[in-house]
Amino acid sequence: MRLVITECDHDSFAAEHEVADPAGAELVLTQSRSAEELVANAAGADAILVQYATITAEIMDALPSLRAIGRYGVGVDSVDVEAATARGIAVCNVPDYGTESVSDHAVAMTLAAARGIPRLDRGVRAGSFDLAVVRPVYQTRDRVFGIIGMGLIGTATARKAAGLGYEVIGYDIAAEPGAATFHGFPSVTLDELLERSQVVSLHTPLTDETRGMIGAAELARMRTDAIVVNTSRGGVIDTDALVEALATGSIRAAAIDVHESEPIAADHPLTTFDSVVLTPHLAWYTEESYDELKRRTVENVVEVCAGRAPRDIVNPEVLGTPGRNAGCAPVAALTGA
Repeated sequence: MRLVITECDHDSFAAEHEVADPAGAELVLTQSRSAEELVANAAGADAILVQYATITAEIMDALPSLRAIGRYGVGVDSVDVEAATARGIAVCNVPDYGTESVSDHAVAMTLAAARGIPRLDRGVRAGSFDLAVVRPVYQTRDRVFGIIGMGLIGTATARKAAGLGYEVIGYDIAAEPGAATFHGFPSVTLDELLERSQVVSLHTPLTDETRGMIGAAELARMRTDAIVVNTSRGGVIDTDALVEALATGSIRAAAIDVHESEPIAADHPLTTFDSVVLTPHLAWYTEESYDELKRRTVENVVEVCAGRAPRDIVNPEVLGTPGRNAGCAPVAALTGA
């Protein structure tokens, strides 16, 4: 069993080896900087483990022994899942590893932006004790915290925001507004959420339906005291429209962990606003989530290559079907489902 890490910026791979070595798998770390390098480095791989690389149909065709693709993370927008399914290749992710970590970060960024903490910190370091630069500052109680995407992370964020005194409302593409609640939090339309919320926090995957879902029209519907928080995917917000809304004072502030292009350029317009809090796509990180991510990413592909159903798979229909995973038993046979 040959497992190839296509590229990864982690500082240790001990957790991966603790899973791969007892399974008799060969684990190979590469740092591929292009599709051509990736194909060359992954030759003969039964599975690849991917952090940032884009995995296309052409790459899959160039790796005929490939049976599984494991993504270090929740989103699989960098993998052509349809192409993988057509080729009998399992695509695995770790959909729930960062629930607590990302929701912690979303709330922390909200408070940092709402209270102007980064700006105040910079002022103190420069010898200023001026409160005026961050006024007005409001308490959390009775402010409205709107969450777009009420999945695991969105719901965890809702719970924590409510604990701080926020009134929480939620919108989810898959839910009928007004007809359901998300673990006790009311479901509303997107328009209502945008119009009522002082905080708009994004927790949605990047899909064709969600790409650019917060654009100029949506930003224009928001309150002038609204703070936009994004810990999901950069592509769900039209960054140019966000910059314009901040420049014109259409919204109050933003707190952004994920960016349309990463890493964000040092001279990007977002870096010029004192009202913007920026972090480098690290909401997922805690020591606990880091270890869990690494172990489960390897566990998933080892299970596929061993002919068993993994804990997390995006396209379970490839198991037990003709193709590269023809040796795998159907999911029902393995799980009793």
